[in-house]
Amino acid sequence: MTDARLPLDAAKGLERGPAVTLTLDGRAVTAYEGESVAAVLLAEGEIATRVTAGGSPRGVFCGMGVCWDCLVVVDGIPNTRACVTWVREGMTVQRQDGWRAREEDA
Repeated sequence: MTDARLPLDAAKGLERGPAVTLTLDGRAVTAYEGESVAAVLLAEGEIATRVTAGGSPRGVFCGMGVCWDCLVVVDGIPNTRACVTWVREGMTVQRQDGWRAREEDA
């Protein structure tokens, strides 16, 4: 998978924060300070952030913390909104299945 982030252009003032490493569904990924967990998921090609208890996939919908569709498990805490949670070094993110982390990731 190629990184889906926008290309940088320092001449236009487009820069990223310092790189950090987090664990996404059991694998180490690079993120950048200032990015939301939702941005990292999208950059990694992960469109569905969770599956509802009824089996329907959900993802980033509003992108501003209103709709609650982008729930993930962050550092063991389920129902964390990915779009308003900023990445940090060493954090663990798992996509969610119903009210818990996906079984294959737990």
